Amino acid sequence: MAKFDPDTVLEFYANAWPTEEGVWDMQSWVRGQWIPFDADALSQFLGDPLVLEEGQECEFSQRRNRADGFDEEAIAQLLCIPGQDFSRTATGRQVRIMRTSMTTLTQTWMTLLLSNILPSDHNSNLPLSKCQLVYAILTRMSVRVAQLIVDAIYLFAGMPPTPDQFRAEVAWPEDWPEAQAGEAPAEAPDDMEEARMDEEMTNLLDFLGGSGAT
Repeated sequence: MAKFDPDTVLEFYANAWPTEEGVWDMQSWVRGQWIPFDADALSQFLGDPLVLEEGQECEFSQRRNRADGFDEEAIAQLLCIPGQDFSRTATGRQVRIMRTSMTTLTQTWMTLLLSNILPSDHNSNLPLSKCQLVYAILTRMSVRVAQLIVDAIYLFAGMPPTPDQFRAEVAWPEDWPEAQAGEAPAEAPDDMEEARMDEEMTNLLDFLGGSGAT
C-alpha cells in the first residue's frame, strides 16, 4: 500500500472507458491527462524487454492460439512433483494444479506472477491458463509480459470476460449441465459446491483486479 496511491488507481480504472462507441483505445483520463496502457506503452515503461516486429507474436501467444495448443500432460510432468497431476472435474477435464502438487521452481514462478504480473491474493493453486504461462516460461518460450498486463487491465477496466475466458480463469469445479433461459439446472449444487463456487468467484475477482489489482 505504501508504493502507490489508491485514489489514483481507482481514478485510472474508473476513467478507462472507450472514447467513442465500439472503440477501445487503451487509455485512461487521470489527473487531467490521458494515460495510455496499450502493450507498446507498457513495454516501453518496462524497458522494452521483448522487441517484436509489427504483427509478430511472442512464442507463448503463438502456441496459445494454435489449434493443438498446449500439451496438458507435458505441463503436468514439468510443473508437478512426481506422482502428482492436475485437479480434474468429474469428466476428467484438467482445471488447476494445487500448490501442494507443484515443484519448488513452479511455486517460485507462481509467486512471482501473482505478485507482479497478474496480481491475486489467492495463491493455493494455478488455473490451467496460468499453468500454460509457467510452462512457457520454464521451457524458455518468449513471452510479451506487457501484453499479459494489458489483457488483465482490459478485462478489469470494463470488458466482461467471455464464457471461454471465464471457464479458463475460474476453473469451475464441475461440468454443469447447460440450462435454457428460464430453466433451472437439472441438479442444483449442494452446500459444499456452493462454497466452492463462492471461492471460485473470489478467484475470478482476484484475476480481474480485485483486492490485488494495483
